[in-house]
Amino acid sequence: MNNRALSGLCALALLLPAACTQFPALDSRATPEMQAADYPALVPVDPLLAQATAGQVNTTQTELVLDARVARLQARAAGLRGSVLTGAEKQRLAEGLR
Repeated sequence: MNNRALSGLCALALLLPAACTQFPALDSRATPEMQAADYPALVPVDPLLAQATAGQVNTTQTELVLDARVARLQARAAGLRGSVLTGAEKQRLAEGLR
């Protein structure tokens, strides 16, 4: 036998016992009150769809807000890239290190 046939037989041997298991009795979980209860009321779909679309994100507004934030952060980063010390402070520090 080749490896492919042997693998198939092994898989079949593992799956066959699973097919013979007992199916759980789900009907016993329903109480008599549940079985005697009326069906739920049907509601129109339109109000449900309106509620679902009301919570959506406005992509145009979100994009504008994020673009403004990016611009502010880039301006802040550009300000931080500059030198912290002035020319006179650099010279004074260099003289102090000699």
